[in-house]
Amino acid sequence: MDAVIVADRVSKRYEIHHNRAHALKSRVMGLFYERYRSRVEDFWALRDVSLTVGRGEAVGLVGRNGSGKSTLLKLIAGIHRPTSGQILIRRGAKVGTMIELGVGFNTELTGAENVFLNASVYGLSRRDVEAIYDRVVDYSEIGQFIDEPIKNYSSGMVMRLAFAVAAHLDPEVLLLDEIFAVGDEAFQDKCRATMQQFIAEGKTLLFVSHSAKSVQQICSRVCVLSHGQKLFDGPTDEGLDFYHALTEATP
Repeated sequence: MDAVIVADRVSKRYEIHHNRAHALKSRVMGLFYERYRSRVEDFWALRDVSLTVGRGEAVGLVGRNGSGKSTLLKLIAGIHRPTSGQILIRRGAKVGTMIELGVGFNTELTGAENVFLNASVYGLSRRDVEAIYDRVVDYSEIGQFIDEPIKNYSSGMVMRLAFAVAAHLDPEVLLLDEIFAVGDEAFQDKCRATMQQFIAEGKTLLFVSHSAKSVQQICSRVCVLSHGQKLFDGPTDEGLDFYHALTEATP
């Protein structure tokens, strides 16, 4: 396998603060009553997860909310750092991400201005963005609203513009998190066709979704996460069957 992404025994711990006291009265009460005292709890979003994704693979990450899917995607994207383990991305690979709706957008700026802003985050020069601008706008189907501030957009319109930018950055690796949670069915089908084209071109896709339809259409492999651990890694249909059996067994 020509590996593009390697996650080696990756774990991620967050600290959850309970009864965090900001007011003087609360802090004083904590001196006398245990229930008012602040305490810190460790929450392991991921534990010893290993994953290798090869060039041209489309891998779906599935699991219930809180299973660690989005955390793993953010670690691979470099948004967060693992508590232990390591993540390696092939040198020189351009990574496109759409992990949180509207991340990288400034709501006070217009859609057009945000295209330039978002693309520049990935290292594109103004000339580079100008070269793809018309294609981005046409693909997004935003129309005349491209000159309106993002704060006036619906969530579906934000998704359209964000995916349009990500799709035209010509990434070698594309990381996507729940992009089908908003937007109409016609545009979702358009996104699926684009993702299938990426795979046909030998690009790599890591895809978090609760949509079994999308995972079946796009992914050749599925990883099932539960409570921060990887329980299954294999063919798509088998993975989805495993996930459905898991959800039925653990209400």
